[in-house]
Amino acid sequence: MEIKLSQCFIAVDDHDKALAFYRDALGLEVRNDVAFEGMRWVTVGSPAQPDVEIVLEPPAANPNAAPADRQAMAELLAKGMLRGVIFSTDDVDAAFERIRAAGGEVLQEPVDQPYGVRDCAFRDPAGNMLRINQSRPR
Repeated sequence: MEIKLSQCFIAVDDHDKALAFYRDALGLEVRNDVAFEGMRWVTVGSPAQPDVEIVLEPPAANPNAAPADRQAMAELLAKGMLRGVIFSTDDVDAAFERIRAAGGEVLQEPVDQPYGVRDCAFRDPAGNMLRINQSRPR
């Protein structure tokens, strides 16, 4: 039996701003952008990984979520307390320059980490922290 990652979720508060960041700054392709019953299903992914999608969805997208839960999730998102994802690349310095030039909010410039990667970090427009790393030869 084989189990593989198919989709992961990133909370966003504005689909259009999120698309501009993930598509234009990171270079991901838009796989789906579908309106349905007052909601919007948006997925993006790397052309190098056609079978993995990132779903961009509002916090507490569950229609049965209580108003207090929706408010709590929105507050956590606004504070940058919800986790994003870690991307990998073969050239973290070039990725950093591309994202910074596109207006990405820099949290950490590229640095060699003691655990074997060179990485950098950004915030997306919703406040999620995203890391981009490159494995270093051992």
